[in-house]
Amino acid sequence: MFGFNTQEIKVLRRLNTPKKIQDFLGGLEMNFELKGDTLMSPRRVLREGKAHCLEGAFLAAAALWVHGKEPLLLDLQSTNDDLDHVVTLFRDHGRWGALSKTNHAVLRYREPVYRNCGELAMSYFHEYFLNDGKKTMRAYSKPFNLKKFGHAWMTSEEDLWSIGEALDASPHIKILTPAIKKNLRRADQIEIEAGKIVE
Repeated sequence: MFGFNTQEIKVLRRLNTPKKIQDFLGGLEMNFELKGDTLMSPRRVLREGKAHCLEGAFLAAAALWVHGKEPLLLDLQSTNDDLDHVVTLFRDHGRWGALSKTNHAVLRYREPVYRNCGELAMSYFHEYFLNDGKKTMRAYSKPFNLKKFGHAWMTSEEDLWSIGEALDASPHIKILTPAIKKNLRRADQIEIEAGKIVE
């Protein structure tokens, strides 16, 4: 099934709801890439027991696909002095939610209460800031379907750089006009302190 072995499929079959997938992602160690940059496949994440946000998004998308759901990613693009974040989209009763692997306090799971992907993406805007309070989210991608890459990526032993590059180059929707960008208010100090909480 998708090239996974029996043990891998056993794990993925247990992840049959977004809640279970999110709990599994939360139980993985954070991949801080101490030995160099990685973009591991779901197979490698399962083997290593760790992931960063895009690796976690790949794993969540694979779990959804195993259960007949669309493997959709959403890329949140930031300014050059911050990092992008990627979540996995899911739908429940016609509403959108998101699965997220992060060590950040707030850029996390979203309940399926959003009417569309734009509304969901914007739920991250006010929590996306640097330690000086500068708000950095600038764009979000249209839903990015991993089916276009077949299924070999799910069990690849190679890093998935080409998929990451395709996601980054995919159509994105800018969220700020020059006037709005100029007048952005920095986050309050209490928000900044809360934002420093990490796992």
